[in-house]
Amino acid sequence: LLVTLAARDIKLRYRQTALGAIWVVLQPLVAAGLFSFVFGRVAKLKSDGNDYFLFSFAGMLGWNLFSGAITRSSGCLVGSAHLVSKVYFPRLILPLSTVYSVIIDFLVALVMLAVLMVTKSVSPGIEILLLPVWSLLLLMLALGIGLYASALMVTYRDVQHVLPVVSQFLLYASPVAYSVSSVPESMRAYFYLNPISGLLAAFRWSILPKGEVAWGYVAYAAVVAVVLFISGAFAFKKMERKFADVI
Repeated sequence: LLVTLAARDIKLRYRQTALGAIWVVLQPLVAAGLFSFVFGRVAKLKSDGNDYFLFSFAGMLGWNLFSGAITRSSGCLVGSAHLVSKVYFPRLILPLSTVYSVIIDFLVALVMLAVLMVTKSVSPGIEILLLPVWSLLLLMLALGIGLYASALMVTYRDVQHVLPVVSQFLLYASPVAYSVSSVPESMRAYFYLNPISGLLAAFRWSILPKGEVAWGYVAYAAVVAVVLFISGAFAFKKMERKFADVI
């Protein structure tokens, strides 16, 4: 059932769109271009010595993995209300099935990043081997939030309006378009309280040859991701009984 729902999600992802899967690459490319101009040329923020376009694209790659998982998992129950209300199956399968399409989008964009790195003569180091670890932790963090959000959205549809606002805030409160070194040193401890900051910094460090990682904050972010995912799964299962009646 998990594989079937995942395949359905992938097939419907870009159905009746003119550009199809090109959107997967086009969105981070456009965003990276805008960030390079606004933050790199106008604001002149640091990119740890890396090409600012590559720097921004790598940040968007990690961010899209995170935000894509939240967006699709949070709305999965409401979007499949006809299934939830009529057929019994483990509801946890629905948010988990959305991960497949998120990963495919991520891999397509990752190939584009590899092409960009070749054109700019930039090669990753051995740190690239840790990229799957940071990707998994970002997915766990996103799914933890998504599980809470999807369960709450069944009763409170306000959640679907709140999430885009919070997501936009987190985008600029995380090191997507700028380096952590651009944040005043006195404020970095508060900045790293956002677990996405540590994971995105480590994610980009694995791809680009220059940059530093605050391993203590990365460990904190990893613990938060695992705890949030587990607690989200338990909370989801606890609220699962009333989904069919309320949705």
